[in-house]
Amino acid sequence: MIRPRQMLHLIRINLVLIRHGLDEVVLATRLFRPVRWLSWLLPWTWFRRNPDSRGERIRRALEDLGPIFVKFGQILSTRRDLLPPDIADQLSYLQDRVPPFPAADARDIITRAYGCPPDAVFARFDDVPLASASIAQVHSARLLDGREVVVKVVRPGIFRVIRRDLELMHSFADVLQRYSDLGRRLRPREVVEEFERNLIDELDLLREAANASQLRRNFLDSDKLYVPDVMFEHSRRTVMVMERVSGTPIGHIEALRARGVDLKVLAEKGVEIFFTQVFRDSFFHADMHPGNIFVDTTDPADPRYIAVDFGIVGTLNPTDHRYLAENFLAFFDRDYRRVAELHVESGWVPPDTRVDEFEGAIRTVCEPIFERPLRDISFGAVLLRLFETGRRFDMVVQPQLVLLQKTLLNIEGLGRDLYPDLDLWQTAKPYMQRWMREQLGGRALLRRIRQQLPAWGEQLPDLPGKLMQAVDDLDRLRDDVRRQATAVQELRDAQQRGNRLRLGLYTTGVLALAALVVSLLDQRASALLPGDAAGWSLSLLGLAGIGLVVSLVRR
Repeated sequence: MIRPRQMLHLIRINLVLIRHGLDEVVLATRLFRPVRWLSWLLPWTWFRRNPDSRGERIRRALEDLGPIFVKFGQILSTRRDLLPPDIADQLSYLQDRVPPFPAADARDIITRAYGCPPDAVFARFDDVPLASASIAQVHSARLLDGREVVVKVVRPGIFRVIRRDLELMHSFADVLQRYSDLGRRLRPREVVEEFERNLIDELDLLREAANASQLRRNFLDSDKLYVPDVMFEHSRRTVMVMERVSGTPIGHIEALRARGVDLKVLAEKGVEIFFTQVFRDSFFHADMHPGNIFVDTTDPADPRYIAVDFGIVGTLNPTDHRYLAENFLAFFDRDYRRVAELHVESGWVPPDTRVDEFEGAIRTVCEPIFERPLRDISFGAVLLRLFETGRRFDMVVQPQLVLLQKTLLNIEGLGRDLYPDLDLWQTAKPYMQRWMREQLGGRALLRRIRQQLPAWGEQLPDLPGKLMQAVDDLDRLRDDVRRQATAVQELRDAQQRGNRLRLGLYTTGVLALAALVVSLLDQRASALLPGDAAGWSLSLLGLAGIGLVVSLVRR
């Protein structure tokens, strides 16, 4: 049931769609297709001339609809397995260009979070924000102990706005999936549910603080990536305080060149950071767009990345971790047969998939991209063709890999901007080979043994007792098996005796029937048989039947 306030919001959304010429998208669904001709009666369709593509119109409509729809478009742009290329490309241009909210609101949120005014926590709090996004905005400040920090504050009223917009998104998804052929393939309900989970996670700044702390610990002594320190004592669900860092935005290529930064080294480090996060740590920054990445140019010959905004991170379970690593290595070695086999073994395609056909399809997509510089390769196009190929073989898109695909596309964009001639494959392959040796070689075995030694040490004193218990259990099991075998044999013998009894009864019945027939013979039978021969014959047949039954039962 749509409430009046939601109805007004729905009307506003429809007006925005009409203004951007997207009424044709709605009328193209199966629900409205029979009355699509009515669109020609609408006055605004007579004079409208919109030269923009449908992707551009969708992007601008989302920007006008507000920050939650912008965030939804950003998430949707990562699902290149679902969207046509022109729409996915346009949605990838969405940025959080959101007007800041008043500093007074930020101070009120901080006061409610701490139970005291900002002046009791910060020696200085700048009212002019450093950045403003769809979920929160960031202010610079100084703690009472003199440390320079940034303060991230969740937008006021954002929870109410999110609930309202999510309800409408779920309604749209239901209609689209029910009445649109395209909707059934895009699985909009699943997409909206995924967006809701990510959005709720982003609203909890303590969760983001924990993500930042984990990533900082993973790269604590690294010369490739720096993660600012989080002040947990000053962080709450709606407020997060983090060390303030300075660097050049990764998107300012000319500024990096002016500082003499080695862009080739920087691009290669970006690739190594990606593979380190994914394969060494199984924990990766999944929102690596240019607005969240800076460069420390203190040493231009050996620059270092600085990451911020950890609201979205990705993880991989051990099974996906292993299959993904083997897939990458097989791709690098152009072993398309192994790639196809891994997809079947992992369950990403049905078990009855013909490996040779899938191998040929993968080769057709991937072979042209090797030994070419990054400037000539679009991983977005390659991924899209792989997804299209996978759909032919009923490949199920793995939700846990969607963020990984998004991050890989971000890495592609950064690499192309920094050093277009970067060979991603040659940069990544040695790292992958080294990682596989570490995971499968002798050192990996020794490492796992060292990890298990404390547990083994605790269990070793109990081992003799457990062995004796196991022997006793085995003896009891053997006795149980013998008793069960004896019982089975007794049941089998009883069944055989029953079968013999039934056979004797059947035979006796036949003999009795034969005797009865003899006794009912006409007078000619009496003439042929002397005396009471018929009676004697009946008695003999009955005795023979009884004797047969007794002999069968006694066996």
